[in-house]
Amino acid sequence: MSEALPDDAGLLVREPGRDPLRGIGSDAVRSKQELSEAIRRDRRVALVVNAHSRRGRRLYQVVHDRLRAAGLTLLHGHPVDRAGALDRALAEAADLGPDLLVVGGGDGTIGAAARLLAHRDIALGLLPLGTTNNFARTVGIPLDLDAAVRVLTAGKVIDVDLGLIGDTRFTNHVGIGLSADIMLSAPPRLKWLAGRLAYPATALGLLARHRPLRVTARAEGREHAFTTHQVYVANGGFHAGRPITGDADADDRLLVAYPVGGPTRRGLLRATARNAATGHRRTLRDEPFLAVRQLWLETDRPARIEVDGEPYGQTPVRIGLDPNALRIMAPPDSPDR
Repeated sequence: MSEALPDDAGLLVREPGRDPLRGIGSDAVRSKQELSEAIRRDRRVALVVNAHSRRGRRLYQVVHDRLRAAGLTLLHGHPVDRAGALDRALAEAADLGPDLLVVGGGDGTIGAAARLLAHRDIALGLLPLGTTNNFARTVGIPLDLDAAVRVLTAGKVIDVDLGLIGDTRFTNHVGIGLSADIMLSAPPRLKWLAGRLAYPATALGLLARHRPLRVTARAEGREHAFTTHQVYVANGGFHAGRPITGDADADDRLLVAYPVGGPTRRGLLRATARNAATGHRRTLRDEPFLAVRQLWLETDRPARIEVDGEPYGQTPVRIGLDPNALRIMAPPDSPDR
């Protein structure tokens, strides 16, 4: 257990328009309207697709051809087919100075692009080619490929929040407990052969011996304690392809922290099934949600953490927000706070 801290000690809520990690301020970027007009007028885009996945490999040329058919000028097109090469490919594409960086892939790919483009004068264009596509769902990007391409040419630039864990930005969620253990324990060969089915298969093996965590979350002058196998802190409105609540999104200046189930394994399974069936009918005012701008979270023993499906470290941890950190090309009727 870590030493107790004041409720706001070290918790980060970035000032909109400033990025202390890059030193880029609001005076270095165009307005959203100016960037939207530049994209419509000049149509200068770069394309990166995660072709390491089966779907991305199959669809890369299709995406490439449809962007050209839509009248977009491709400065760069890159299918990333090697593990570990994505960040470099994204950086090379961004360095060409496109107005719009179009990225095709799942939540992990989109999250990598979001971290790169935070507070930069480039909008992110999303082509949801993953399995759950949580961030695309949150920001209203159609899952149909043709419809998603139309957003790139007929949409508008909006800005949305990113989460912060330490100095690492995330689009969707932080998972503490069982989900992190599953992610780190799933055999690579099983993931290759079974895809996402590898995770529930691994979960069944882990759950039998998984011990619940005693969790303390402190935020906005209050302390919340509970016992559970799993805690999520979400920036967006979807998890595992299903709504968390009917009123959470990535542009509301809020994080949503919530345990899944109580101390028993049966309770965890029941809560998981209930969340999948009723998420769209719940609101942020309902139990067990804690909707805050920042929080400090600790557990009775060090617990593993995953951030958007990638390993991060262990508790204790501080989690905050980077408001309006990311510009994306969204449907023309999208709300923009």
